[in-house]
Amino acid sequence: MRAAFNKTIEKDNSLAVGYFQRGFVHLQLEMYEEALSDYHMAFNHLRQNPFIDYKQLGLRHILYAWEVLYSTAAVQCHLQQWQEARVTLEKAVVWRPERRRAILELALERVQDHLFLEPMLVPLGELFRPRKKEVEQLDSKDFLGKPKVISSIIPNDEYIGFEPLRPQKQGFYEPNADALR
Repeated sequence: MRAAFNKTIEKDNSLAVGYFQRGFVHLQLEMYEEALSDYHMAFNHLRQNPFIDYKQLGLRHILYAWEVLYSTAAVQCHLQQWQEARVTLEKAVVWRPERRRAILELALERVQDHLFLEPMLVPLGELFRPRKKEVEQLDSKDFLGKPKVISSIIPNDEYIGFEPLRPQKQGFYEPNADALR
């Protein structure tokens, strides 16, 4: 699964939700430094926006900045960075919608008591599903058609293709005595 997220991020290194999901995988694998880096990248790729709605791309999920910060604090707890986790959660309070205030207050209390937090994640079963119209556009189209030999100096030449790719045959290209007269 981690490899799939790596490929996704290679194709679009500005995809905040890709970093967010890979951070969760790294956290599950107890690769805390990598998880922390991924969550920082996810937050940076939000570009000061409170959220990114991925519905246009085919993912029915909205990634909120406060969720990324909350998950960052969860990793910091695993790294025993309790003070940094508290600062990160206080930053998340600034980005939170009003209805999520209780979650963050509870998280601050847990960090104060040195208890671990469970990170946020994209709901299970939510996958990128591009619209059918966009997928149909991915079929390759041959706009040029098949190449045809129009003229050749070699008699009875029926080779179709690009000249440098022609299979080389000994004596095939040498004109015979009748053609030279």
